[in-house]
Amino acid sequence: MASEAEVSIQVRDDGIAVITVSNPPVNVLNLKVLAQLKAKYTEAMKRDDVKAVVLTGGGGKFSSGLDINLLQDIQRTGDNSFLTEISRDLINLVEEGKKPSIAAIHGYAYGGGLELAMGCCARVATPGSKLGLPELTLGVIPGLGGTQRLSRLVGVSKAVEMLLNSKPIMSEEGKNLGLIDAIASSEELLEVSSNLALDIVESRRPRLFSLSRTDELCCIQEAKEILEAIRQEVKETAQTMPQKVACLDVIEEGVTSRGHSGVLKEEKVFKELVLSTTAKALVHVFCAQRATSQVRGVTDAGLKPRPIDKVGVVGAGLMGSGITTALILSNIHVVLKELNSEYLQKGIKKIEANLQGLVMKGKLDEYGVKKALSFLRGVSDYSEFKDVDLVIEAVIEDLSLKQSIFEEIEKACPPCCILASGTSGIDLNEIGERTSSQDRIVGAHFFSPAHIMPLLEIVRTEKTSTQVLLDLMTIGKAIKKVPLIVGNYTGFAVNRTFFPYFQGPYLLADLGIDIFRIDRVICASGLSTGPFQLHDVTGYDLAITFAKEMATAFPDRTFQSPLHELMLQQGRQGKEIKLLFSRELQTSLTKKTYVKLSIDKEVASELDVASVVGMNFPSPLGGIIFWADTIGAKYINRSLSKWSALYGNFFRPSKFLEERAMKGIPLGALVEA
Repeated sequence: MASEAEVSIQVRDDGIAVITVSNPPVNVLNLKVLAQLKAKYTEAMKRDDVKAVVLTGGGGKFSSGLDINLLQDIQRTGDNSFLTEISRDLINLVEEGKKPSIAAIHGYAYGGGLELAMGCCARVATPGSKLGLPELTLGVIPGLGGTQRLSRLVGVSKAVEMLLNSKPIMSEEGKNLGLIDAIASSEELLEVSSNLALDIVESRRPRLFSLSRTDELCCIQEAKEILEAIRQEVKETAQTMPQKVACLDVIEEGVTSRGHSGVLKEEKVFKELVLSTTAKALVHVFCAQRATSQVRGVTDAGLKPRPIDKVGVVGAGLMGSGITTALILSNIHVVLKELNSEYLQKGIKKIEANLQGLVMKGKLDEYGVKKALSFLRGVSDYSEFKDVDLVIEAVIEDLSLKQSIFEEIEKACPPCCILASGTSGIDLNEIGERTSSQDRIVGAHFFSPAHIMPLLEIVRTEKTSTQVLLDLMTIGKAIKKVPLIVGNYTGFAVNRTFFPYFQGPYLLADLGIDIFRIDRVICASGLSTGPFQLHDVTGYDLAITFAKEMATAFPDRTFQSPLHELMLQQGRQGKEIKLLFSRELQTSLTKKTYVKLSIDKEVASELDVASVVGMNFPSPLGGIIFWADTIGAKYINRSLSKWSALYGNFFRPSKFLEERAMKGIPLGALVEA
């Protein structure tokens, strides 16, 4: 049973009141905690035996910030007055109360947690504590004065960087910037914080009010120039990400008209943004992704995940090397098997290149590269598979080959070893039909590049055991993936959903529209990669194989394009875009081109997560189903019906869509039993 949220106060002999927020597991700030915190602060300000306050969090964490459920409540009701009033009163008590406050930070201080800490007159943190304001990732800006106090503590440039990037910094960097006043070990954190508070009380150190500080602010003209330059950079995304420009405007208000004016504008803009379509979409994606960690019948089955310390990967190609990279980066031992020694060395070189790519991006250092490679061993047979906990087959999409491999690994691996296929669409029952271990067979569908793309589709058959599903979910999280359990159907979840998305562009190309223009328009709509560029990266042979599978499963819902075959006939396997053929531009293309979704009985929120983390669907649109509901089922049904009459039966709306359109029910609403 989860512990009850509690805010406690303990007064030490030296007159320091230690106020502790305890709301496991991450000390989130919900309405109850905020109300209790305000009450404890009011008590401390009134008590004669209290000289100062040290604010801290229980369980080795300061606070993860505001409860996301509060944002959902506001978006559902349209009323945000209850939050802004209590939070405004609280932050005023912390900063302007007659007794000084010191924040004692361990673990992390995010969002509203860091805003409370910045309201204190000084901050002490443990080594390696993380500090950040991630509100913009949810479509809003900080609402407790964070834009104003951060600018005054670290300067405008660094504040803008932290806010717009939403990436946390470590306490050591915070100390160098002026955000943190002292670093102390976990054992000494409260003592150092208390001594700092006493120094302020006894006038050995000045009491500083963050909102009034100007020592880190540059002159107004320079600040305006900095903000304008960044404003121009983010202007292109202003339509789908309005919070970025709004954040810059709020910071500028505080710089030009002082902090209190900036706080008032921040509060006003927060109230507007939290009800915006972008914020609703981003909050939806966040909550939907969080919900994927709980799967009915799996995570609540009373089972414990088994340790997976050693993994065998069969196939050292593009996918196998990517999967191996993801595993060794998480300190998991990998035996990479490739029969051909030349291909094995190429695979290892690819893994090394993957790691160096992360070094180039500043996400890994050379020590990290060496450490990761120490977990890798390349082999040409199964002799070292005798003690692996999991095997992932990652060879080409050839059913006969996969069946042979599963026969081999069943014999070579321990009887409890999980047997996973990385297939992107072949029926797992067929892959494992020659084995006698149906309960251990599961799909582990990674997305390319596997060490970067966050989605992991876990494909269950009717015979896959619950323990296997739980184990694969656990290792998915361990390697920083978003695991999503899906059914063993053609295309699984993502490819099945997005197959129509790929058909439209090829139809348009067949009609004579330039493929580069199609990609440009798609990217302008928010997707990071156009369909032709994506197929160019993943390879045309894979696209052809999958198209054939979908054509077999849905013969009346596929458009047979000759373009891939033409590319292969010309010896072009992918990796670089070349114009297939040129025709005169015959017709125009609008941003609504890829509204051709047909859905049948899929879980809407999971499809939204899958589309965002698996296909890079724009998160500010909330995922494919959420976005479709902003367009409306009636509009989509009408468009599909028109296109079906013009271009073919594959655009025909599904019965589910027709019914929702007729009844005016959102696509994401629960299906009636």
